[in-house]
Amino acid sequence: MPPVTASPVRLEAYVDPRLSRWMWLVKWLLAIPHYIVLFFLFIAFGVVTVIAFFAILFTARYPRSLFDFNVGVLRWNWRVGYYAHTALGTDHYPPFTLADVPDYPARLDIAYPARLSRGLVLVKWWLLVIPQYIVVGILVGSWGWGGEENDSWRGGGLLPFLSLVAVVVLLFTGRYPRHLFDFLIGLARWVARVTAYAALMTDQYPPFRLDQGGRETQGTPPPPPGRRPSLSKE
Repeated sequence: MPPVTASPVRLEAYVDPRLSRWMWLVKWLLAIPHYIVLFFLFIAFGVVTVIAFFAILFTARYPRSLFDFNVGVLRWNWRVGYYAHTALGTDHYPPFTLADVPDYPARLDIAYPARLSRGLVLVKWWLLVIPQYIVVGILVGSWGWGGEENDSWRGGGLLPFLSLVAVVVLLFTGRYPRHLFDFLIGLARWVARVTAYAALMTDQYPPFRLDQGGRETQGTPPPPPGRRPSLSKE
């Protein structure tokens, strides 16, 4: 079997050992300030991605400051998602920062590419990634249009459904189902890889592979100098 290629996208998480049985009922409400901030951050994310498109097209490089900003937005979004609606595996309120927070139970990072293909930047975000868009649509529920009067995505997805199952089990048993957690993080990791590819942050096509578990394992390179190692297991 050929070795598994390390993904430039690194997503990790772990479950709080003493997770509240009921707090998940109000986390979506507590996270409203984050949703407001993320609304504006993702507007900036779109603008930055357009600027990066032309920078890559003419220089084959993604400007480092813009890259770091967009990684920060995705990192922030992952922390809020993990807290409020995806897996809901922590009761620790997400920090308001674009920076990596080593002791937060949900982390995301993307390796900075030295060079990017000028040709791929023209087609990867809308053509090459179409099969992945279909998969992600099924996972997160964005797979149907609301019609001419409502230009918004709709439809139930696997991630929100299984996250609900996990916290219902937690409510009645006091334990978060470990195997379901590993599966949910694998799905979130798949979505993160597709997002990074579609946002022009890597030329490595997302694998059609479900890498489960809270820690990155297969094919993962060691962390860069000066960075903490990957999150410890629960």
